[in-house]
Amino acid sequence: MTHLLTTEEYRAIAASLSLPTQAFIDGAFRPAKSGATFDTVNPATGAVLARVASCGAADVDFAVEKARDAFEDGRWSRLHPGERKAVLIRLARLIRRNARELAVMESLDAGKTIFDCETVDLPETVNCLTWHAELIDKIHDQVSPASDDHIAMVVREPVGVVGLVLPWNFPLLMLAWKIGPALAAGCSVIVKPAEETSLTALRVAELAMEAGIPAGVFNVVTGTGPEVGEPLGRHMDVDAISFTGSTETGRRFLRYAADSNLKEVTLEMGGKNPAVVLDDAENLDRIAAHVVNGAFWNMGENCSASSRLIVQRGIRDALLKRIEAHLREWPMGDPLDPVNRVGALVSPAHFDKVASYLGKGPKVLMGGTAKGGFVEPTVLEITDRDAVQLREEIFGPVLSVVTVESADEAIALANDTEYGLAASIFTSNIKRALRGARAIRAGTVTVNTFGEGDISTPFGGFKQSGFGGRDNGIHAHDQYTRIKTIWVDLSDDADEAVS
Repeated sequence: MTHLLTTEEYRAIAASLSLPTQAFIDGAFRPAKSGATFDTVNPATGAVLARVASCGAADVDFAVEKARDAFEDGRWSRLHPGERKAVLIRLARLIRRNARELAVMESLDAGKTIFDCETVDLPETVNCLTWHAELIDKIHDQVSPASDDHIAMVVREPVGVVGLVLPWNFPLLMLAWKIGPALAAGCSVIVKPAEETSLTALRVAELAMEAGIPAGVFNVVTGTGPEVGEPLGRHMDVDAISFTGSTETGRRFLRYAADSNLKEVTLEMGGKNPAVVLDDAENLDRIAAHVVNGAFWNMGENCSASSRLIVQRGIRDALLKRIEAHLREWPMGDPLDPVNRVGALVSPAHFDKVASYLGKGPKVLMGGTAKGGFVEPTVLEITDRDAVQLREEIFGPVLSVVTVESADEAIALANDTEYGLAASIFTSNIKRALRGARAIRAGTVTVNTFGEGDISTPFGGFKQSGFGGRDNGIHAHDQYTRIKTIWVDLSDDADEAVS
């Protein structure tokens, strides 16, 4: 278990950090070709942390050119799988060795609590990279059944140059989710971090070079969506895009692909995820802990957050009392204080968006305070099934509670959304649990717990929550490989034809 430091010790680390500020292309830090920069800001204080290179289409072109050169000459794509594995394991070890520095950098840049960065984000980042590294030489190709005169091989090949577009809510972990399988497959990557949270991706790129990943294979181009994301999505020499973020932006990448080279696109997008608690559920105290964690972990800035609590009337009041008790275990404040579980929202614009959902319409049962970039964990009672708080993805620490009369009504309400990323169902009846899990239209359904599975299980959504593939598990490698059939004719007639 991670040993946490004191607030003063974390502040001392923060004061000593040397923050990366330039794009990382072809094995070196480089300014934007235009010389432009943008401020990256500490959401908790409003202080400018650094001025980061604000890249544009010319920088994207340069990164793609170098990534293509690296891919075609085989310095990584044709490296023996065991050698790629060894390099990625070295990268994971370097991240572990520098974990405390990275955790503080992530907390400063994103407003995330140091508690989460130290105990969740960094350990899971290392675990993800190690898992995919170990998988490299364990995915076998296939030989299909054929006649005595033929051999039919079905083989995986790396897709090529891949654009990896990251969200701001889990900068390091989402970076690992994408570079793990992409680099394992042999691809060259161009990472576009969210402009709000670019620092840790740049530092990991530097560590990747130290680990032995060749120049041109791992590039990070910093900047805005219009100036970097769109040129990457439209680029004719990018073979695939993997994007995590909003549904609105995900649609744009499909359009970019359609308007350019029909590159492959995988999208992991928004969610309005239900936690269904049926009246036969046992241990309401434990359930309340799961609901609170699901709704307020990472300030609710989580695509799989349990933002809708759908509870049968018979246990509603008892469950809400326990939720209120567990909220006392989630203090809000300085993200570098390891006692705090709720930090600052990522930006003033996002704070304004989340705060706009409070105090209009639904009754506030708990919390409701929004000030200075911080939003208190808030529980709303929803009686209008068309309320925006119930329909729209708030992406903040806001839990909407809806009371239902039956299990059938609960499942129907769980499915009454345009999203389908994740869901939870709590019941002591295994038949109800499995029938409910099958009936809920979501990519991941957990029973008697909140969660997303683990690195071995695929993660992605139904409906407007996902498109084109999955992160995590062996299935993640499908994003970054193409399937090729090699058909070999062994017949004597074939030999005669050749001769």
